[in-house]
Amino acid sequence: MTIAVAILTILDTAKVNVTIAPIEETLGASSAQAQLIVAGYVLAFGIMLVPAGRLGDIWNRKAMFITGLIVFAGASLYCMLAPDSTQLVIARIIQGSAAGILMPQVIGLIQNLFQGHERGQAFGIFGASIGIGTAFGPTIGGVFINTLGSELGWRWTFGMNVPLALIVLPFAIWLLPGQQKHKQGSHLDLPGVVLLASTVLFVMLPFVLTSGTASDDPARWWFLLVAAVTAAAFVWWENRYVAAGKSPVIDFALFKLSSYRNGVFITTFYFAVMPPMFFVMTLYNQQGLGHSAVVVGMITIPFALMSALVAAITGRFTYQHAAGMVFWGLVIFLGAMLALAGIALWVAPEHNPIWMAVALGVGGIGPGMVMSANQMRTLSRVPVESAGVGGSFMQVGQRLGNAMGIAIATSIFFAVIAMLPMPGGKPDYSDPLTLVTYQDAFFAASAYIIGVLILALIFAFLDLRSDRADKAEAKTGQ
Repeated sequence: MTIAVAILTILDTAKVNVTIAPIEETLGASSAQAQLIVAGYVLAFGIMLVPAGRLGDIWNRKAMFITGLIVFAGASLYCMLAPDSTQLVIARIIQGSAAGILMPQVIGLIQNLFQGHERGQAFGIFGASIGIGTAFGPTIGGVFINTLGSELGWRWTFGMNVPLALIVLPFAIWLLPGQQKHKQGSHLDLPGVVLLASTVLFVMLPFVLTSGTASDDPARWWFLLVAAVTAAAFVWWENRYVAAGKSPVIDFALFKLSSYRNGVFITTFYFAVMPPMFFVMTLYNQQGLGHSAVVVGMITIPFALMSALVAAITGRFTYQHAAGMVFWGLVIFLGAMLALAGIALWVAPEHNPIWMAVALGVGGIGPGMVMSANQMRTLSRVPVESAGVGGSFMQVGQRLGNAMGIAIATSIFFAVIAMLPMPGGKPDYSDPLTLVTYQDAFFAASAYIIGVLILALIFAFLDLRSDRADKAEAKTGQ
């Protein structure tokens, strides 16, 4: 039940990508509004994660989950019925805020309800849900648009959430535990919440406002300076708060745990790779090679199925072998990314979708191992009463990685495409230069993605060494 909700929230970060052109066509959305329809959701999602996780920890995760689900359903209906693009942008921001309320409760409830090997299996299913939501999103959007037409298609892409949320709601009220363990003396640190939310906002803002085109305002990067100021103020306030004997928003002691510290870096770098890879691949196949939205969406189906299957199977092993699974999973995924770059360069355009689907099908083994194992490994030593905020900070890393990765990868992609003449705003597919330019753009963006994935692999290697050292020390002490 909670996993189904996690899938819904992740789906809405991915499926909207293929709806932007129909939304621009039917609502007359400007390029800035179209960008905010995508970015507003991610931005609100990221800002709400830690405050909502903290509130769930110190108050009641069930109440927060039900509240978030009701708001998410209402915002999805608002998106579906939006009469103009401005209303759709507002609805997407509300929807993203609801997603940010929901996701920390899912993680906190898993930590609370499961222990040991069972927790590993639960995180295996959670990892599969993230993979399914990310990979199947474009497919679902493409199917709705191709089946129902431009306007009904994009509206039902959002509207599908409403009946699904209404099905889950009574089960959440009935089945979720109302009681939970609380840390003594816990209460909401409102100034800390505001400072942290502001920092996340100002870090993400310049990236979500980056389209990679000449219309981007260079002044947006000044937000990073504001973020540095709010981050410094946050650290100062939290240290002062702890010195006064109070419970802070972020327990910095968690970062003394190598498993938690490495896990946050891995998930941040990983999400700076996976969503950008899907997005750039969609741009390349749809805009560059001229394939339809439904064909492009279907490329990711083998990846989704394989990663979900592997995550479900390997969940039972994460309790003992999480660090090794993360490392080798990233190695497999790196092989798939290298294969995609090679396919773009050497495979005929008409065969690109099928060969990319094959490469991603095999490569899906890696993420299937990584998502569940990294979640388990990162939170393995986090106290249950801090599970919501601990998991939330991982989710913040995911949203930051997502925003930064897509901004940088698409900027690289469009910087290469900018050199291509486009009469009427569309590529001339009869010109051999068009294919070469799009291949170069995809290869350049892929080089960035591969570089970031190698950074994730470095932290996974460090974590594997740390895990082996801990196990050797435990054996010696017996």
